[in-house]
Amino acid sequence: MSDLLTYQSTQDYLATLVPPREKEFQEMEAYAAKHDFPIIGPACGYYCYQLARMINARSIFELGSGYGYSTAWFAKALKENGGGVVHHTVWDEELSKSARSHLVKLGSDALVQYHVSEAVEALRNTDGPFDIIFNDIDKQAYPASLPVIKEKLRSGGLLIIDNMLWSGRIFDGRDVSPATEGVREFTKKITTDSDWIVSLSPMRDGMIVAYKK
Repeated sequence: MSDLLTYQSTQDYLATLVPPREKEFQEMEAYAAKHDFPIIGPACGYYCYQLARMINARSIFELGSGYGYSTAWFAKALKENGGGVVHHTVWDEELSKSARSHLVKLGSDALVQYHVSEAVEALRNTDGPFDIIFNDIDKQAYPASLPVIKEKLRSGGLLIIDNMLWSGRIFDGRDVSPATEGVREFTKKITTDSDWIVSLSPMRDGMIVAYKK
């Protein structure tokens, strides 16, 4: 295999395949780069948008939404699907306000419902079922979130989970931190559950897409 095929060269190439984005998307990406804020990035964002378009999603719940970057991609899909609701969920009121500001500028605010609360509890208390659930909460909380997700996601719906390679920490047997163990446990639970069809893409930090039978 060519020495040119590296993790970074692959990620850089994937980013070049994403079509030009609205100015607001680019500004959100620039902020993340400047402040080292974890967002899913253009390639994964576009992938989420594609998946939402493919299943004609109308109801999406995000577990962990940051300042709205992933929300913006999902809302873009909903707009093109003819409408719906994406639930943006964060602990921090300032992040929620920042997300609203971005989504207003993108013309997507009317498609978003904002929750300032613990994400899994918000999902538990929100009427479903949902077409897509996106999971990007604290990694040690991943395993406990799965039963709630399974209950709230419709049959034929998609679960998208970020950070499933966890910057390679899952390969280090000496790393038994709660976050790393959470990613390992969640991966084992969902890939051994016959109710799911699961694939892991090595895009960015690893993204699982799971189809609920």
